[in-house]
Amino acid sequence: MSAQSFIVRRGQLHEARFIDDEAASVALRPGQVRLRIDAFALTSNNITYAAFGETMRYWDFFPCAVPDHGRIPVWGFADVVESGVEGVAVGERFYGYFPVSRFVVLEPEKVGASGFSDGAPHRRELHAVYNRYARCSADPGYRPELEAEIALLRPLFTTSFLIDDFLADNDFFGASTVLLSSASSKTAYGTAFCLSQRRGTPGAPRIVGLTSAANRAFTAGLGCYDEVVDYDAITSLPAGTPTVYVDMSGSAPVRSQVHAHFDQQLRYSCSVGGTHWDELGGGKGLAGPRPVLFFAPAQIKKRHGDWGPAELGRRIEAAWLAFLKPATDSASPWLTVERGAGPGAVEQVYRELLGGGTRPQTGHVLSL
Repeated sequence: MSAQSFIVRRGQLHEARFIDDEAASVALRPGQVRLRIDAFALTSNNITYAAFGETMRYWDFFPCAVPDHGRIPVWGFADVVESGVEGVAVGERFYGYFPVSRFVVLEPEKVGASGFSDGAPHRRELHAVYNRYARCSADPGYRPELEAEIALLRPLFTTSFLIDDFLADNDFFGASTVLLSSASSKTAYGTAFCLSQRRGTPGAPRIVGLTSAANRAFTAGLGCYDEVVDYDAITSLPAGTPTVYVDMSGSAPVRSQVHAHFDQQLRYSCSVGGTHWDELGGGKGLAGPRPVLFFAPAQIKKRHGDWGPAELGRRIEAAWLAFLKPATDSASPWLTVERGAGPGAVEQVYRELLGGGTRPQTGHVLSL
């Protein structure tokens, strides 16, 4: 069977199929490398990439020749199988942003000890964070035995760290409570974990999670939320409490109810994810503040200016190592890794994620 690549119809995410992977056999031009994608994580975060593919330009990273279709980006590991670039050797392993495919062709630039950036013309206007590929042999945070956890949690946790940092940097907009929807999602509970590390310090907010009844027990058991509430119990929360809403779900009905309930006591509305991709909607006509889309690279840029890249990296690494302890605890881990291979496994997990049928404690690591 020829190598395959997974594509979806833009705006119609249930329409998904496999096509031949051109990157498997296309002749390399000077300055290009071919990598075989060994393993990648597929989570609700990738559904968010697809849901916001147009507005956030996620479709632009790996263009699709099929009209009206796109390739969903994923985080994973790949090995160099062919190289025409000095400093990028066949057999080296890299971590980064890939399509759901067996192969990818990249154009390395800024090659150094830590890795390289993809300098393909179509990616030059896209944010550098997503264009960087880390050389595993030189990455101090890399552990072969933790590849699954790195692929599943590391990019999400970086976003979690930056959300927490952004809110604290703005004194939580004067709020005493942070309310997170889709609280069982990995980005949400990573954010809640970071917020929970502030407990006992001046101005530390109360952390409240919104989730489905089916995921309530798991979410409450994490220990990083002060309270977990079902979606149908939003009005049970005290409406007079100054609150920040961190919207991981993207659900327009949930957002409307949160805004209506808190009204002017909603001090900030932060739009992050789209786990409820089939309920997405705009922010017009809402009570309280207009929702503002959170863009992690903007906070990275700010902290590069405030602290410098090295210090930001040190802080993220320290928080990541602290987060890994409960996430991988042998007695009661937050995450259980399930592996799968082949087109059937990829499509099954994708459709489970679309339908909200995956268990929150399960993390899928796949390959084609």
